[in-house]
Amino acid sequence: MLLELIISLVIGIIAGTFTGLTPGIHINLIAVIITSSLVGISNISPLYIVIFITSLAITHTFLDFIPSVFLGAPDEDTFLSILPGHEMLKKGKAHEAIVFTLYGSITSILIILIFTPLFIYSIPLIFDFTKALLPFILIFLSLYLILREKSVFTALSTFLLAGLLGYAALNLPVKEPLLPLLTGLFGSSAIIISLKNKTKLPLQSISKLRQIKLPKKEFIKAIVGSIISAPLCSFLPGIGSGHAAVIGSEFIPQSRKGFMVLLGAINTIVMGLSFITLYSIGKTRTGAAAAISKILPNLSIQTLYLILATIIISGILAFIIALKLSKFFSKNITKINYLALSLVILIALLITTLIFSNLLGLIVFITSTSLGIFAIKSGVRRINLMGCLMIPTILFYLF
Repeated sequence: MLLELIISLVIGIIAGTFTGLTPGIHINLIAVIITSSLVGISNISPLYIVIFITSLAITHTFLDFIPSVFLGAPDEDTFLSILPGHEMLKKGKAHEAIVFTLYGSITSILIILIFTPLFIYSIPLIFDFTKALLPFILIFLSLYLILREKSVFTALSTFLLAGLLGYAALNLPVKEPLLPLLTGLFGSSAIIISLKNKTKLPLQSISKLRQIKLPKKEFIKAIVGSIISAPLCSFLPGIGSGHAAVIGSEFIPQSRKGFMVLLGAINTIVMGLSFITLYSIGKTRTGAAAAISKILPNLSIQTLYLILATIIISGILAFIIALKLSKFFSKNITKINYLALSLVILIALLITTLIFSNLLGLIVFITSTSLGIFAIKSGVRRINLMGCLMIPTILFYLF
């Protein structure tokens, strides 16, 4: 049994590395494929599938900043890294940007372990108390972020349009609706802007790990910001890592480097605590947790311990893998025709949409890409595009 568990963990880490590095291949899509293809196969223990999904998901959160920073092709969990990450990329410090996210992610493993007992006992009480208030909490958070924009009208328009698009995509017969929706809003739109601007990259510096430091005060601010916001977003529906990062930085202002640490920490915390939330209240807040709930509807405390052990091991190994891959990309990114690479990625996203979705999905992809471009060109924060999930969630709880 131990050997099978180790094999499941290793395969999950390999798969998480692939999904993390591949633009448009989101963990939610992989989770759906896994559950639809593996559930019901009698000779595979559900426990092995759970370990595989957990290690895949945690590894993904460590690796998915690499395409976001180097290629400008994020998913909805990493799109906020484009601005500070690309600024550092254009200064030849992409590796440094990745390392700061890794600092946050590896620190978050400890935070997950600390918060686990608190989540197990407090979340049922908090959830029951706030259940009736959920749509109003989401409305308040949405309005707060919109009112913080320079152009409130543009931000509100972007939020409402994204919400309308999200509601349509989720209610029309679109296969895997989140794939074309989120890929267009946060992936292809950024790539098209990059193609238009004809981005040229400088040589990238690769500093040793001990030389990439963040002042202790800034690091503490980033971690405290993640502790404040990430647990909240781990059990509130419709709230993702992007919202958690904005909320955390609103409470505690961050430097550019501190913000990268904050993003890395939140990305992993939200994923890790989603498994704890599943055990505590039986609710799923990530695609990985949803997949596990279909495989093992009722998690035992022993399975939870095994998931926590998988999170620790996967996190440590993913840190090492991401570090080496970041160095590799830094050495070779300037040797590649960046515009040609961006075009190839754009075509790959289009093909991925055609494979896993249908013609309606293609229409959603084109529409969401256009809306994503509008958001970038209008100068509003792209967090407003998360209205595509917020508005359907608010309507669901209201009606």
